[in-house]
Amino acid sequence: MSVPPASTPGALPPCPRCGRQAPSGIGPFCPWCGRYLAALEWVASPPDPGTVPESVRAPSAPPRARRYPGPPRYRTPPRWGLPVGPWRYPPGPQDGPVPVLERVRGLSAQLVPVLWVTLGACALAAVAEVWRYGLLLASRADALSASAVGWSDALVWFGGWASVAATLASGVLLVQWSLWTSRAAADRAGTRPARSRRTVVLGWLVPGWNLVAPGSLLAETEHAALELPAGRTPRPSRELLVWWALWGVCVALAAVTLLWRLRSGTQALADGVVLHAWLDVLAAVTAWRTVRVVRRISGLLEPSPQGRRELLVRPSQATGPARAGSRPAAAPVTDPPGASPTAGPDGHPVGADRSVEPAPAADRSG
Repeated sequence: MSVPPASTPGALPPCPRCGRQAPSGIGPFCPWCGRYLAALEWVASPPDPGTVPESVRAPSAPPRARRYPGPPRYRTPPRWGLPVGPWRYPPGPQDGPVPVLERVRGLSAQLVPVLWVTLGACALAAVAEVWRYGLLLASRADALSASAVGWSDALVWFGGWASVAATLASGVLLVQWSLWTSRAAADRAGTRPARSRRTVVLGWLVPGWNLVAPGSLLAETEHAALELPAGRTPRPSRELLVWWALWGVCVALAAVTLLWRLRSGTQALADGVVLHAWLDVLAAVTAWRTVRVVRRISGLLEPSPQGRRELLVRPSQATGPARAGSRPAAAPVTDPPGASPTAGPDGHPVGADRSVEPAPAADRSG
């Protein structure tokens, strides 16, 4: 690379873009268009033969490609491997056990979407069963289309197994959620859980017992989450009572439907289709009410502010004078001597050194 010399010593060459002559000492860039003034010329010259390595000077034959020997083989089974499950950060010396409310929050975030999937699968299964029953009624007077029967059987098969899989997944998460919510409610109330983990799990699974145990467990959890006296008998809310009734009817109808499959005959098969349709509809409604119960109890354990909130703002002198037409600030509100502080709208005590003024409509935020 070389730079052509300028005609005058110390003078820069003319700008190759605009053609103007830049004065000396202005810098390497044109003051008018900003182009780099030094015109570079690239000159390629062959290297000195004495400096070329021998490997480059004489081309060698390409290396022979070796055959793939296959995966590695071990004389004994290796004892190393990756852990089962997703990778997690190793616990540090300051890390303690996961808080109970954190587990409740995580399980609620997983359980609610799975319940919505269960609702959709059960609704699809109900539609498939109603379509099958309609085909049964139509077959009494005329022959059925082979494609309609095939699509009906495929939809019944897919909807049935999808609803079963979604119900099992939501059931596992619901049992875990009930375990941790009962513990979190007991911690909130300052007591110990009235039921052991084994009792809670058996109450959800044992036939007959699962008609009563889940509702009473959630009623006790709701009672403790509301911080009501421990000696008082829990009185479930209306939301929980509706769910309890739907849960019991759904479990009983599922048992009747399973026993009905043992019968044989054309009329028994037709009646089984009707029972499956009603069971799928009831399961979808129960899943919807379960979502409401999960959100209610989780909200009682970890309440979050809802609705509109008012932000009280008072213009300070540092921000300049108040705008024209603005409402003047109210006088400070003080308590009489000896009075105890009262709670303000934001939950903090309002004492003698606190002032409360109305907020203009423009300063209110949702």
